[in-house]
Amino acid sequence: MKSPKVGFVSLGCPKALVDSERILTQLKTEGYEVASDYDGADLVVVNTCGFIESAVQESLDAIGEAINENGRVIVTGCLGKDEEKIRQMHPNVLKVTGAAAYQDVMEAVHQYVPAPPAHNPYVDLVPPQGIRLTPKHYAYLKISEGCNHRCTFCIIPSMRGDLVSRPIGSVLNEAQALKKSGVKEVLVISQDTSAYGVDTKYKLDFWNGQPIKTKFYDMCEALGKLGIWVRLHYVYPYPHVDAAIELMAAGKILPYLDIPFQHASPKVLKLMKRPAHSENTLARLQAWREKCPDLVIRSTFVVGFPGETEEDFQMLLDWLQHAQLDRVGCFTYSPVEGATANDLPDHVPEEIKQQRYERFMQVQQQISTAKLQQRIGQVMTVLVDDLEEDYPVAVARSYADAPEIDGHVFVEDIDKSQIKVGDWLEVEITDADEYDLFAKLIRVKSV
Repeated sequence: MKSPKVGFVSLGCPKALVDSERILTQLKTEGYEVASDYDGADLVVVNTCGFIESAVQESLDAIGEAINENGRVIVTGCLGKDEEKIRQMHPNVLKVTGAAAYQDVMEAVHQYVPAPPAHNPYVDLVPPQGIRLTPKHYAYLKISEGCNHRCTFCIIPSMRGDLVSRPIGSVLNEAQALKKSGVKEVLVISQDTSAYGVDTKYKLDFWNGQPIKTKFYDMCEALGKLGIWVRLHYVYPYPHVDAAIELMAAGKILPYLDIPFQHASPKVLKLMKRPAHSENTLARLQAWREKCPDLVIRSTFVVGFPGETEEDFQMLLDWLQHAQLDRVGCFTYSPVEGATANDLPDHVPEEIKQQRYERFMQVQQQISTAKLQQRIGQVMTVLVDDLEEDYPVAVARSYADAPEIDGHVFVEDIDKSQIKVGDWLEVEITDADEYDLFAKLIRVKSV
């Protein structure tokens, strides 16, 4: 008897990617096969994104494509919160579930494509780290669901609920399994990483027979003992983050922080209802850099938020010049259905939003270019993500670069027969442009 096949389409952020990995792992555990195309699938699961309108449209288009190509579709993910919108456009979907609704998805799969009765998970082994959609050498480690903040431009709490932290023993066991499987970098993700454990009141748990609190610093400290790269994402600059900088300075975890500042104008931050916006962030950044000179900070910003004046925007540009952030992304404000920011007065015209975006990126490009020029002559350790097909070049990343969102280190004139994806390389930086570095190989590192 042939095993039933399920097609899978995964959209959205790394947190959604982890949800997809969990569902795929359960499917494989129960004996389902994952189809490589629509034609070979008995049904298709589409994991959607609903964060901004462009993502909503991409998700609706993906559902439509799956229905046209296959006809039997289960929808899950953040957009699943708005079942009415999905069914208005695609009334023939079999089932709609919300974000992180793993059990609901599996029940729907069982309903329409029963699992093979002869499957034995002890014989048909699924790897301990589960099914992953990332390359073998790095993986996302999701430590919590939901968020306690109520930022006016965001609907994540309505889709994923309030903060629910995973037990720290479970998080660390997963990280340990990932390392054993060959993962060399874990990227810690959540909606609010530095709030980890707040909802559990930092409940005591056990890992490797030792007591440990479900707490941000304790998690960072334990992960730092695994001997792999640990990269922190979505970290709000709460005061207790200062202690994690000490771990970075000591080389325990990567000196890299992804902090979503979003703006610098106190008025705009208040309209956004951003947490921790009263902090003197420039002073914090200076103190962190004094403690850990190698620290790299990336962030994202929104321009054209309702009520943002030219004075507010200029304040943001001035802040950016002072902050000298290493990696920065920028978005023009986009109304999200259900977000309270939609009801704010003084929406910014689209053409002004675009002008501000271009001015913002011009300033940050100058900062990025100057910072990368300072890297020339440095010796760095990089992790190989890919090998160019037509050229003797390895596409790698340093500790300063997260996959998909930051720059690359292009290691030139290599012997590709001696290097593979996932290798550590020691390189010397020889050149730089606005976002990427270029390097020559010194040696392939064994660890």
